Amino acid sequence: MKHMWAAWRMKYINKSDKVDGCVFCNALAKTDGPENLVLMRGKFAFVILNKFPYTSGHIMVAPLTHAATLDELDPATRAELMELVSQFSGVLRKTYRPQGFNIGINMGEAAGAGVPGHIHIHIVPRWNGDTNFMSALAEVRILPEELEQSYERIHTAWEGEECPHL
Repeated sequence: MKHMWAAWRMKYINKSDKVDGCVFCNALAKTDGPENLVLMRGKFAFVILNKFPYTSGHIMVAPLTHAATLDELDPATRAELMELVSQFSGVLRKTYRPQGFNIGINMGEAAGAGVPGHIHIHIVPRWNGDTNFMSALAEVRILPEELEQSYERIHTAWEGEECPHL
């Protein structure tokens, strides 16, 4: 029998990596880079790598303002959120070559929001057959690259994009 280790997942499972305050606001208080996982900041929103990704390249787009629901945001912020979702979907498409995406918002704890007080949009690259026995039986996902590698790949692709940045 072969063993596959994903020890970093235990922090998520046990919630032992719990921090005080909002994880998004805490990340915004730091300098952007692989340490806080913030890929870029716009005028009203920012893009951050998911610390506990479902797949490699799993990112989130969130407003700079701490708000729990879409209706708490002004139209300019909502527009920038959607523009960043569009632009970074293209970046992920070029970087990871996924066959599809799951893009979604979980508003409120009952809807599955892991950070219910700060709305965010998940962009999850997907490939045919990426759900395997590990997910179904062991509730474990196997990711082929470390977060620092994902950060560098996505950040480099974003910086090299020819589309207009916000």
